Amino acid sequence: MKYEIIIWWSEEDQAYLAEIPELPGCMADGVTHAEVLANINEVSTLWLVTAARENRQIPIPKGRLQYA
Repeated sequence: MKYEIIIWWSEEDQAYLAEIPELPGCMADGVTHAEVLANINEVSTLWLVTAARENRQIPIPKGRLQYA
């Protein structure tokens, strides 16, 4: 998978949160950095499989996003 993954610590949730901005709604959490990374990889796979099954357009990975 070549999509950018953003991971951050949430004090409120006391957990790491991760998202893939190019895949709308693709988010996961985990107690450790390793756990959130494993979870976001699983969720993104399910996101892509579901999108393909429902004939939705799958974004082409852009790699690292550039911010102004």
